[in-house]
Amino acid sequence: MSRTSHRLAFRCSLCVLCSVCVLCLPACGYSLAGRGSFLPVYIKTIGVPTFANRTVVFNLETMVTQKVRSEFIGRGKYQILPEATGVDALLTGEVTAVGIQPASFSPQQLASRYAITMTARIELRDVRENKVLWENPSVMFRQEYDATGGRTVLDPAAFFQQDTNALERMSTEFARTIVSAILEAF
Repeated sequence: MSRTSHRLAFRCSLCVLCSVCVLCLPACGYSLAGRGSFLPVYIKTIGVPTFANRTVVFNLETMVTQKVRSEFIGRGKYQILPEATGVDALLTGEVTAVGIQPASFSPQQLASRYAITMTARIELRDVRENKVLWENPSVMFRQEYDATGGRTVLDPAAFFQQDTNALERMSTEFARTIVSAILEAF
C-alpha cells in the first residue's frame, strides 16, 4: 500500500470512529444542561418563602431568597411565588452559618484578602405528595475578596464594603447552583 492509501484508510477509520462516538453519546446519558427536569409534570408553581437566617449577617436571607427566586424566574418554566401556600412545590432554606477568615497577608502581616463562607440547608418538597424531591442539608459556598476598598488595610470601610460585594457574588453563585441542581437532578 502506498502512503496515500494509508492516509485515506486512516481518515476513513477516524471518521467511522467519530460517527460511532457521536451516536453513542445519547445512549450513555449525555444531555445538554438546563434542558430537562426531574420534577413531576404537575408541578407548575413553586413557593419560595423567605429563607431563615441563623446568622448575625443582617438581611442575608432576603438577598439569598431574591437571588434564588430570580434564578428560577430566569429559567422560565415555573411560576415562582413568595409564599408557602397554594403552590405545587415548596422550596425552603435556612442560612445556618457565615464565617469570615483571612486568606492571605501583606508583608506587614495584616490580612489583605479574606474568605467568606456561607453554609445553608435547602429542601424542595412536593406539596401534593408531601415528599422531599431534593435536599442538601449542608450546602457550602466560599468567596474571596481583597480588603483594599479603603485608604489603608486598617480602614474599616475596606473590610465592610468588600464584604457586601462578596456576599452579593456568593448569593448569585448559590442561587445558580441550587436551581441548576434542582432542575437538572444533580
